[in-house]
Amino acid sequence: MKISTKGRYALRLMLDLALASPGEPVPLRDVAQRQEISDKYLEQIVTPLSRAGLVRSVRGAGGGYLLTRAPSAYTVGEILRPLEGSLAPVSCVDGSECCGRAAQCVTLEVWQEIQKAVSGVVDHITLADLVERHRQKSLLLMDQARS
Repeated sequence: MKISTKGRYALRLMLDLALASPGEPVPLRDVAQRQEISDKYLEQIVTPLSRAGLVRSVRGAGGGYLLTRAPSAYTVGEILRPLEGSLAPVSCVDGSECCGRAAQCVTLEVWQEIQKAVSGVVDHITLADLVERHRQKSLLLMDQARS
């Protein structure tokens, strides 16, 4: 399984919004500049996130995008799925399409284990966890720069 650019950028966008002052809308062009992503591409990414209720827009002067809830209430999996769809390694694991061999298929068990492992990671790391990791890395880099 490979996470697409849209999925990776969605996570970066959400992290950027989580790092902003709570309640303060963040213009996409500012995110685009900080994250070095085209603002046109970010527009394509924010739409499914908005439809999923993960972000909301504020129009007008001083407008932009806001998280709809606290960073601790989002999981990485919840952010990735609106852009990636199912994170299952094969279609028979998510139930969308199975062949007639499912009952006897031992490789299906491998795919289910992979699905369980992936979900175990992405559904347990929160956006707040990423904010904390970002802050720790930033402090470490500042300490290294001073040395």
